[in-house]
Formats: sequence, structure tokens, C-alpha cells
Amino acid sequence: MTERAVELERKTRETDISVKLNIDGSGRFDVECDIQFLKHMVETFARYGSFDIHMKASGDDDHHLIEDVAITLGTAFKKALGDMPVERMSTVILPMDDALVMVAVDLVERPFADIDCPDQLYHHFLRSFAMSSGITLHVVQIRGFDDHHIIEATFKALGTALKNAARPRGTELSTKDKPRVK
Repeated sequence: MTERAVELERKTRETDISVKLNIDGSGRFDVECDIQFLKHMVETFARYGSFDIHMKASGDDDHHLIEDVAITLGTAFKKALGDMPVERMSTVILPMDDALVMVAVDLVERPFADIDCPDQLYHHFLRSFAMSSGITLHVVQIRGFDDHHIIEATFKALGTALKNAARPRGTELSTKDKPRVK
């Protein structure tokens, strides 16, 4: 099996982000980020997904940085995944203290996001990640009252679901043939 890893940079007038992502890693991370909670969520995502992530991210405000980190990580995930047949779908229900969250993913080239998230910025992160990685993502908050716990449970479940869905398999799991290009 070839290594499914990628290095990517995104530089705009508002942000400067570099990411090294290995989706066949062991959950190692080295994250430098202007927003400590975002740093914590990217590290949580890496740990639960068993992804190796080396990231440096700085930006002019929280909205731009959170959005651009999501776009960069999503694009890196899509590129690292490549064309190899994978399990494709996974659903994880994950508890964290008061929070209970379900995350379901389908690694199909039909991006869609339906997300319950108590924080608009992290709702935007999850949607931007789904759109840039080309996945279908559903996040359902089953219960919880602490926003930190709900968001962290979501990142844990997302990492776990993506790890499970990205597992290589022998053949593609689909009822459709590949589209023909003329």
C-alpha cells in the first residue's frame, strides 16, 4: 500500500496555513495555531482519527482562520485519500460527559453537510471541511448542555468515523459503475 500523505499550504491576505497530513498515521500531532481551542480540536481530530498532522496556522481573525484551517485540512484529506477503494461509510456515536453526538460520513464525491453544532464558527468549520474534502457529513447532537463538550465530542467522532471510512478494501463499495469520460 502506498502512503496516503500530503503536504499543503494555503496563503491568503487573511491567513497562512501549512499542513502535513498522513491518514495512515498513529495520531501524532504538532499543531501551532493562533486559536487555542482550534488547536485543541485539530489535535483531538488527529488523535481519534489516528492521523499524523503537522500544522502551522495564523490569521487575522477567528472566522477566517477557522474557515481556512477547515478548507486546508479537508483538501489535504481528499488528496491523501486518493483513488484507492475504501470502506467509504461510517457512523460513530460518541459520549463525552454530558454530550452525546452522532457523526456519519460517506467518502463519496457528493459533498453535503447537515450539522448540529452549538457554535456558529465550528458549524462553519465542519461544513467547510465537508465541502473541501468532497464528503457527505451528518452531525447530530443527541444531547448535551456544555458547548465545549459537544464540539469536542464531534471532533472525536469525526476523526473516528473518517478513520473507519478510510480503511482500504479490496474493491470499491458502490452499486454504480465509474462514470465514463469521453
